[in-house]
Amino acid sequence: MGSAGERPDLDALHELEEVLHHLADELGVWRRRALTAEARVAEQLRVQGVGDTSMLRLRELEEENLGLEQRLGTARAKLSDLVGRLGFLEEQAHVSEARGQTAKS
Repeated sequence: MGSAGERPDLDALHELEEVLHHLADELGVWRRRALTAEARVAEQLRVQGVGDTSMLRLRELEEENLGLEQRLGTARAKLSDLVGRLGFLEEQAHVSEARGQTAKS
């Protein structure tokens, strides 16, 4: 727990912000892994020669990848919004805390 005078809501906000940053990092890792796997599959198909069935499957995978990239973009936008809201809440908490200190003086 925090020391005397610390506000638990600020601690919770800082912890949430840290979790959100870790989530953003993890999303980046997932995207890099997907791109690496896609490149590997494309290379394997090129080496093995691609038949009509393989081309159809490749198109399906590319469409799926596009959908996943769109979902990732949406998640990033929501994450950015949450980080912005956190910043606003922290600012409001600091303003409120400063007013409380001024009132005590």
